[in-house]
Amino acid sequence: MAKGMRTPKGPASPPYTNGPYEMSEAIVLNKPVVEGSNRYVLTANFEQTPQLSATIDQVWTTEAARNANRDFEILGTSAADANCLFGTTVGGIELKTAGADDDQLIVLPHLNTGATAWTGVPWGTENQVAWEAVIKTDSAILTTLIWAGLKLTSTPVIATDADQVFFRFSTDDVDTTWHIISSIGDVVINADSGITVVASTIYYLRIEIDASRQAHFFINNREVYRTTALTNDVDFIPYVGIQALDGVARSVWLAKEKISRYMYE
Repeated sequence: MAKGMRTPKGPASPPYTNGPYEMSEAIVLNKPVVEGSNRYVLTANFEQTPQLSATIDQVWTTEAARNANRDFEILGTSAADANCLFGTTVGGIELKTAGADDDQLIVLPHLNTGATAWTGVPWGTENQVAWEAVIKTDSAILTTLIWAGLKLTSTPVIATDADQVFFRFSTDDVDTTWHIISSIGDVVINADSGITVVASTIYYLRIEIDASRQAHFFINNREVYRTTALTNDVDFIPYVGIQALDGVARSVWLAKEKISRYMYE
């Protein structure tokens, strides 16, 4: 990147109202960064690994239950605790399928009532929700399905949720790029982001729903798609998942998730 402050389209210039911005040099702040007081924010860096709901439900004297993530769990076809583990060469957690065709590993917040603010607080289309995740692809992305974003259910099947906004990549669909999936009252749009999915690559995925309920999709700080107005008053759940599309174990790494909303609608 050229030195100085830039936007994804080129050099930045005053009045600096056309972000996001990138800076090539270190910035020293002599005063603290103050986050806006009108937003409620949750951040997950996965200090503990998400585990199966059955593991988390064990008595607290069980070490497996004590070690499990307090906010997130895993599910999916053949999902197992041993397949969600800390990365050995990558910061974050590895989501790895078990080794058979159509095996899955999905990370989601606990769905039990009162278990976590990630589902206890509503993340509605009317709340100006912003969600983001940092993931890394595997060294091979053959026969792989990856999905991440805001949905009603955990499935990667596009036609299931009446309302949803998420990123998706499937080699079964002959995808070479990230696809943007949006459903608004059962009307589905599958848009090509134009951003190629490459092996061993970090992707910063972000979805921002504005005051008009339009969802803006960003990949590595570049806006790649904007929806029309989403259905009003639909509460989403964040999901990140991987599915093997043949009999070989497939992985994706998840370093971070963040979600926020306007505090009062």
